[in-house]
Amino acid sequence: MLRTHTCGELRTSHIGQHVTLCGWVDTYRDHKGVVFVDLRDRYGKTQIVFSSDNGQELHQIGRSLRPEYVIQVTGLVERRPEGTENPKLATGEIEVRAEQCCILNRANVHPFLPSTPDLPGEEVRLRYRYIDLRRPQMQQILLLRHRMIKVMRDYFDEHGFIEVETPMLGRSTPEGARDYLVPSRIQKGTFYALPQSPQLYKQILMVAGYDRYMQIARCFRDEDLRADRQPEFTQLDLEMSFVQADDVMGIVEGLMARLFREILGQELTLPLPRMTYDEAMERFGHDAPDLRFGMELTDITAIAAECDFRVFREAAENSKRVRGITVPGGANRYSRKQIDELTEWVKQDFGAKGLVWFRVEPEGTLNSTVAKNFTASQLEAIRAKMGAQPTDLLLFVADDFEITCKALYGLRKRFGAELKLYDPRAMHLSWVVEFPMFAIDEEEGGWTSMHHPFTAPRPQDRELLKTDPGKCRAQAYDLVLNGTEVGGGTIRIHDSELQQEVFQLLGIDEAKAKDRFGFLLEALQYGAPPHGGIALGVDRLVAIFAGVDSIRDCIAFPKTQRAVDLMTGAPSEVDPKQLRELGIKIEK
Repeated sequence: MLRTHTCGELRTSHIGQHVTLCGWVDTYRDHKGVVFVDLRDRYGKTQIVFSSDNGQELHQIGRSLRPEYVIQVTGLVERRPEGTENPKLATGEIEVRAEQCCILNRANVHPFLPSTPDLPGEEVRLRYRYIDLRRPQMQQILLLRHRMIKVMRDYFDEHGFIEVETPMLGRSTPEGARDYLVPSRIQKGTFYALPQSPQLYKQILMVAGYDRYMQIARCFRDEDLRADRQPEFTQLDLEMSFVQADDVMGIVEGLMARLFREILGQELTLPLPRMTYDEAMERFGHDAPDLRFGMELTDITAIAAECDFRVFREAAENSKRVRGITVPGGANRYSRKQIDELTEWVKQDFGAKGLVWFRVEPEGTLNSTVAKNFTASQLEAIRAKMGAQPTDLLLFVADDFEITCKALYGLRKRFGAELKLYDPRAMHLSWVVEFPMFAIDEEEGGWTSMHHPFTAPRPQDRELLKTDPGKCRAQAYDLVLNGTEVGGGTIRIHDSELQQEVFQLLGIDEAKAKDRFGFLLEALQYGAPPHGGIALGVDRLVAIFAGVDSIRDCIAFPKTQRAVDLMTGAPSEVDPKQLRELGIKIEK
């Protein structure tokens, strides 16, 4: 070993020992006769002292050091002089007086330093990711990720799960996002697909009798990116045989309790609260509501139907909804100009036709430019229904149910952050259950799966597949943490005939089903047990536990929002010879 200790290891108990440290020069201070260097590795920092008393040659080496040089130092551990201790460092009571120093590698002038408090833009950080990853904050996040994954593996091992690796090169079975395709050189003109998830393989494992499977799985989806999406990502994938939804949710709740205890030092109250999809949409306008604060959506359509305000009345008469939120203290916080800006925002971002507002005056009456269109009793009914107090601001959207959900959810989320209605360090977990089986495919018409086409309906809704598929509810469950869906799962269809029936509803005829999913349909005819599972987004979980906004900060080598690796330059053009071997011709 080139070193005897790490840079975060030495304490007062080591005083008097000769040690050898290796690391990067973090900071450098030349006080003429004495040079102080903070030497850094991923374990911490240690102050190194280069004194002319130890020889001019060694002192000159110390003076030649620059930030991010990689060095090896041998010296004597000493107590720092009284009054110079650094309580911010675990090694802050000691220093190492250098006796030998070897420069292992010099460094160019850096575009930024890991120790700088003012970071450059993300593009620069990603271009020089090897420098960015030296930052203690980044190292702490990746160490947190490591610890969380270890807890996951240990927990599932204790509960009888086995980890099975599923193939990276599989068959393209498009049922969600676009596949990443891999051409075959041996069978020219054919392609593998990188897995969007191990969904079909883990179901096959249940048919094969493995009973409890888990995997820290790499997944790939060719879709438009956001802060919480990457073309390649990691999920905790699991599947269980002979279970119902409560069993899967129970095993996940145990895992989350373990993570909260061992990673955050918090005790999680179980069982976690649950609400149905319909309740979530009515109360919060979204299927992953943030329950750290209130400000729930309220429906006043019945009152709107009786008033003289044409926008409200016509919405009610045309089977639309009038819904609103109460912004606590918003009457004093938001000016008319700011409300106008909010109105334009909900128009542009959510397709709403407008925003109607009322201020609650100190005496409790409602004041608005449209108040003259309401009787006093109607205004009081609105105030009472909204639970409004003096100085509150009431905001309403009159539109289709979906538009009111989107606009009011966006407003609720924005106000929650702007008005600091919750502790950003607080953590709130809950389940959303009983999702619809199907949604309308807005591009092609017909039905599409709300989760995926292998989801089983609730037993009591089985006949609705034939009579009214839109009312059929699935045995589906999403885990929500602080308003973010961190996991989604379902009980699967284990009957081949039922699976064919669902495929038919989704516009997948028998021939297409056999071509895409024939191996699954065949497997279901060879003794498939009832089974179900869930997948949790590891990147999202780490981001929330670490308190960062983007999952890119939780992945060692992420892509940009244009799916580009700025460090390596991927994706890139390839040698024409490779394309000829694959039988591929590029059309510009």
